Amino acid sequence: MKRLPLHAVVLAGGAGERFWPASRANHPKPLLEVIGSKSLLEATLDRARAFADKDRIWIVCGHEHANKIRKTSGLPANRMLIEPRRRNTAMAAAWAAQRIAAEDPDGVLVILPADHHVPDRRAFATAIRRAARAAHAAEVLVTLGVRPTRPDTGYGYIKVGPRAGKSYPGLHRAAKFVEKPVAATAKRYCAGGKHLWNSGVFIWRAQTFLDQLALCAPDLHKALAPLRRHPKGRNRAAVAAAYDRAPSLPVDVALLERSRRVWTLPVSFSWSDVGTWKSLAVELGVGQVTGRAKRDRSGNRVIAGQLLAFDAESNLIWGRDKPIALLGVENLAVVDTGDVILITKLERAEDVKRIVATLKGRGREDLI
Repeated sequence: MKRLPLHAVVLAGGAGERFWPASRANHPKPLLEVIGSKSLLEATLDRARAFADKDRIWIVCGHEHANKIRKTSGLPANRMLIEPRRRNTAMAAAWAAQRIAAEDPDGVLVILPADHHVPDRRAFATAIRRAARAAHAAEVLVTLGVRPTRPDTGYGYIKVGPRAGKSYPGLHRAAKFVEKPVAATAKRYCAGGKHLWNSGVFIWRAQTFLDQLALCAPDLHKALAPLRRHPKGRNRAAVAAAYDRAPSLPVDVALLERSRRVWTLPVSFSWSDVGTWKSLAVELGVGQVTGRAKRDRSGNRVIAGQLLAFDAESNLIWGRDKPIALLGVENLAVVDTGDVILITKLERAEDVKRIVATLKGRGREDLI
């Protein structure tokens, strides 16, 4: 079987506001070491190397983080697509597709967020290759759908449609995308077995994606015109002109919810977007009493710092040089970054972005 030309495109341009105050403008979430000794970006690049050659790994990121991200990644300058301003994931994926299509017309893109956690690299690579074969042969847009393990309201969901056919075992048509349902709906989805978490990992031929943009997202397709005139170059004026015109939309909203050529591959391996302090707590097993390092008998988990706990259970601690003492509390995230201390119930962690918005409104750029 012919080996497909797989290109890993790592999206590292997000703000990570729900992970404040650890994620900041000068040190974004992908560069944090929250699970293990590697940053989230380094772990993502390790996954990419499991299925893509080193000269087919790309990063899309903002100019404000480009130097740090390039240093961390070790990628050459011609594999760094540096965005002049944030325009969300649709534009990031579109620029990557335009650039790669010019260099490798038959190239298959694997879109990877830079801040996810997937422990089983081998299972992940196997799923990517299966999805890529379908994306290439059937000219479809494929998303990895993770079988949910809990009714999480912080994730988007995919309703699974009919099987894609005998030639594509395991793949299904995507019937519907649902963004962050309420708790009752999430419970129903979990129990029904017909919905998957939308992992944000996408696989498609560059040209298939661009063709679907022309059909389903004409405004974004038009915005790419300056890049089509300079497909292989690093023309900053062309990039700036394209980003000035581009709408700011997630790729799900801009294209996947509108296209009729979207398939999903259900997978069962462990996956987390590490999007909030709550999701990190779940991933680290907060509340579970085991012998793992840095978790005490009351299910507290210390990422960094020192904890003194008295009748305190199921708390997540990110400290610094001074001890953090907890008395009679449970299910909290306590995050001390030196200049800010965040204390929140884990169930309210999704609302941390409200604090960031308030700080922006007050002109406290020093804290974000």
